[in-house]
Amino acid sequence: MTKCPVSIKYQHVEQIESYYDQLSQHLFSQLQAQEEASLYLQTEDQSYLRLNNSQVRQSTYVNQKEIELVLQKNHRKISIGSNLTGHFQNDKDKLSHILNHARSECESLPPDPYLSPLQLHESTDQKFSGQLPPLEEFINDLCQHTQGSDFTGLAATGPMIRASANSLGQRHWFSTESFFVDYSLFTKNVSGENKAVKGCYANRDFSTKEFLSQLETSKLMLETMKLPTIEVPKGSHRCFLAPAAVAEIMGMFSWGAVSFDSYKKGTSAFQKIANNEVQLSPLFTLKENFQLGLCPRFNSSGEIAPSELTIIENGRMKNFLISARSAKEYSVTSNGADYNMWGGEYLRSPEILGGNLPESEALRALDTGLYISNLHYLNWSDFQNARLTGMTRYACVWVEKGQIKGPIRDLRFDESLFRAFGSELEALTLETKIDPAIDTYHRRALGGKKCPGMLIKDFRFTL
Repeated sequence: MTKCPVSIKYQHVEQIESYYDQLSQHLFSQLQAQEEASLYLQTEDQSYLRLNNSQVRQSTYVNQKEIELVLQKNHRKISIGSNLTGHFQNDKDKLSHILNHARSECESLPPDPYLSPLQLHESTDQKFSGQLPPLEEFINDLCQHTQGSDFTGLAATGPMIRASANSLGQRHWFSTESFFVDYSLFTKNVSGENKAVKGCYANRDFSTKEFLSQLETSKLMLETMKLPTIEVPKGSHRCFLAPAAVAEIMGMFSWGAVSFDSYKKGTSAFQKIANNEVQLSPLFTLKENFQLGLCPRFNSSGEIAPSELTIIENGRMKNFLISARSAKEYSVTSNGADYNMWGGEYLRSPEILGGNLPESEALRALDTGLYISNLHYLNWSDFQNARLTGMTRYACVWVEKGQIKGPIRDLRFDESLFRAFGSELEALTLETKIDPAIDTYHRRALGGKKCPGMLIKDFRFTL
């Protein structure tokens, strides 16, 4: 990582694409009999800004290219990753060294009975360009227009690439230019308690007008946070979950709930839905939707997922996510899902379909109860009954007769999704919002979730 210069020129996607193709050809030409290999590329060319009190406290430029070589031979598989230098001869030599090392390591591994051979599927090529502002303009917009508020957060802007190629001739390419501004506004209310409002503005095309509009909405909510704190008793309350709160809950679906492997092992939170023992509300439909353009359709193994895959339709289970590994183990057909060892198959571009409630009428429809803007610290408390526990966070308020009365003291909930998204789900907002992935562990993440707000008749709080 190097300090961000005043002006940044991002690398052209075409240059990286040509470089990657040459490296792939070089690698695959060295394979021996019975060897199959794939090469997976992840790159970012990013400016990162960390802000506090409407001032830039850290400005960083990150340009990194990571390669992962996967070698399969004699029912054995090994993957080895490394960073590329950008110097072709050096990177060619590095790949040759990694391949030889992979051969040696592969020989010592036991055979994997569920390893699927590489396949030649159709190739894909997706390139999404954006209108990213010059860095100076980006900094000025963030600093000048947030003066007078304790604006704190992280911003990132620049291109990202994911690519996959294998020795059978399959090739996938996904590149996008985008930005996000993940921020919080802080204040202290008349009860002397620290309160905050959280927001995130993200897109491919930066618009000062759109950013200022969202910021103004956040500032208006911040004013309500200055009201006296209301002590809401534990128990059951009518509540409205804003899209960001729904997105937080949906993130838990990837902890085994929608995984076919977890279902077969008896550890899926949606086991009873799949077995027709319970069903969610007819209002609830969940799908994996790659047409949102948030991340590539191909997974880390180069498999292609359908553009859309319905998982739950009108409250009933339609499909689990199935990876090639699960397909081999359970003799079913893969639908191109990705797999990790912690939660099995997981969602990459999920969407919950909206309903009929205009977001502008959410407070009126709530009438009296809790307006929940954000949640955190979620975990399964009883996965067999799809029970979740977690805490309220940021800009959660008590509402009476459609009017905000003041911020609440944080509450812990413990609730089954069979109720919250089932018998107690009253309405979903007409509008749906994208909650982008903003993780920066190792690299800036791709992906996100698209969610409506949800009106729930009875939601249980325990503490």
